[in-house]
Amino acid sequence: MRAQRLARGLTLSQAVERISEFSSDLDKAPRLTMEQLRLWETGRHHPVRSTVLLLGSFYGCSPDGLGLGEPAVADIARRVDSTSSGSAESLHVSLVGERIATAGEHLPYRVDAARRAVDRTLASATVSANQLDHIDEMVLWASQEYIFTAPALMLTRLLDHLTEVEGLAACRQPAVMQVRLSELTAMLATMIADALMKLGDLHRSRSWYATARTAADDTGNQELRARVRAQAAMLPFYYGPTASAVNLCREARVISRARPSSAHTFAAAAEARALAKLGAEKDAEAALRYATKAFEQFGGGAAEDAFAFPERRFLLYKSGALTALGHTREARCVQEQAFKLYPEKTGIDPALLRLEGAICYAWDRSPSEACQLAGATFLNMDPAHRTPIVEERAREVIEVLPSGIRAGRAACELREILELPPVRM
Repeated sequence: MRAQRLARGLTLSQAVERISEFSSDLDKAPRLTMEQLRLWETGRHHPVRSTVLLLGSFYGCSPDGLGLGEPAVADIARRVDSTSSGSAESLHVSLVGERIATAGEHLPYRVDAARRAVDRTLASATVSANQLDHIDEMVLWASQEYIFTAPALMLTRLLDHLTEVEGLAACRQPAVMQVRLSELTAMLATMIADALMKLGDLHRSRSWYATARTAADDTGNQELRARVRAQAAMLPFYYGPTASAVNLCREARVISRARPSSAHTFAAAAEARALAKLGAEKDAEAALRYATKAFEQFGGGAAEDAFAFPERRFLLYKSGALTALGHTREARCVQEQAFKLYPEKTGIDPALLRLEGAICYAWDRSPSEACQLAGATFLNMDPAHRTPIVEERAREVIEVLPSGIRAGRAACELREILELPPVRM
């Protein structure tokens, strides 16, 4: 009997509690105590025949499997013969009188016991709705701070929030709670991946984007799944291969099913910019027209956080596409529109727009203006935001210059500026 209990990982007190619950619906259930069970297990006392079969039902074995075979089984068998004409139906017990019940009669008790066990599991959640609302607020604040906070500082805050979310997600929660925790995990992982990308830690960024996609897929939330993939496309857009960025954006558009939304519009605009960078002019122009139509239908929204796609961000991507295509006049108009929409407290987007203006000068064969604007933009940035991703964009100014001018004085001065120590982890 002790071996059966230990095989199930039960202490004496746990076994007493569960056996009592198992037999709670019986009229004459035994009053079991830890001391009584210990005496039975050590063989100092023997339970009555009805309790033997009750224990057998609880442990799912015969009396012989409890070490209570031979005389007890023989006595039980004789009583079965006398009460049920030798029927072999019964090895389970009802404590109603002295009659041994059939297995069919005992089934309702097992059904009720199973239901109670499931109810206990469902009630074992370690997070309340109010607690989850509080975590939701913290993640929302983090996504709002992310717009203007330096990535190195933001990374610490995001990891702190993720530790709390994962501590709750590691325990069994009701399905609705688990989905919300997975959504929060996907959002935090995406911001962590983006911060790592800005800091130039590409390997870790790639791994975190994969984690974000896994968490988003776990939620079944199509908008979030699409958004995570569109955001993940930023890594290959800036660091290559650009074709991977196009593929991720298209996957995001398919997932969002062409519904007017932040994620769908973001994916369409990012795809247009990536196609332009690849030099696929016709495809890029078609994608840009589609993105413009999608944005007009969506309206941009009023949210101000890392997962929003307001007009100024759409214009940033439109500027990137037009600049890569060499449509400098149109690109400058878009850049001026975007500058007017950025608040005073913001992140690196205005700097990226100015660097695209510098690239436009390079396309127009004005190398001095191009390099001077790029250098001034880089130096005037908050050092905490002067990360490798900005440096990569500034180097594109030199790459666009005609090959004979890349060794000139203006380009050399810009290289010297870009050699300043970047902010890394």
